[in-house]
Amino acid sequence: MDLGLHGKRAFISGSSQGIGYAVAAALADEGVEVVLNGRDAERLDGAVERLQGERPGARVSGLAADFSKPSEVARLTEALGDVDILVNNVGLFGLADFESISDAEWARYFEVNVMSGVRMSRAVLGGMLGRGQGRIIFISSESGVNVPADMVHYGMTKAAMLAVANGLAKLTRGTAVTVNTVLGGPTFSDGVAASVAAVAEAQSLPAEVMKQAIIGQNRTTLLERFIDPAEIASLVAYLASPRSSATNGAALRADGGVLTATL
Repeated sequence: MDLGLHGKRAFISGSSQGIGYAVAAALADEGVEVVLNGRDAERLDGAVERLQGERPGARVSGLAADFSKPSEVARLTEALGDVDILVNNVGLFGLADFESISDAEWARYFEVNVMSGVRMSRAVLGGMLGRGQGRIIFISSESGVNVPADMVHYGMTKAAMLAVANGLAKLTRGTAVTVNTVLGGPTFSDGVAASVAAVAEAQSLPAEVMKQAIIGQNRTTLLERFIDPAEIASLVAYLASPRSSATNGAALRADGGVLTATL
């Protein structure tokens, strides 16, 4: 299906790997010029080369910035220029006992997970409204709706992303600009894969066995498997396209059918 995105330009934060990279690949398949982002310049260059190799002819570039540092974000926004599509994907993730989370850690999660989207949206929304078209998409999580007890700080930021996106959507009234959120579920991203591998090694088990054991314990997913990053990316590509013109201020689930009770 042609999503009508050929010739558009997109910036995806946190896109040197994982969901962000999958989103960039999906958009590149639709003829979008994509600007990747990562905090490590060498790794970012590698991601740009990888995507160009996988999609010959794709227009791909990269802008490095650490979203925990406002000064680097400011330099990024100055260098970025106009974009038609902004995907606020960058984020921190981790398990932690509530009593052990310091004020500094709370602030770090908020700075990266929430303020990244605030700063990037502030940089591009005016231009989108002036041109009368554009897409801003926040990559949140079902953890922002059903906050896990062992990730309260993470869940809080994902809930805050929902609030920011909802408010920004109200600024687009009467235009072809939309702001939406994707609520992802348990996704086998690079970070999750590394964590699974580490746990598997510690328990002297094959990584695939550990992967199935972890998702098997999660009886709140109808898929009964991890979501592939490309499955999240497919929904993002749709939201980025003109075909989603009637969807604004929405939170769309790509969570594998998360349930609220254990089966």
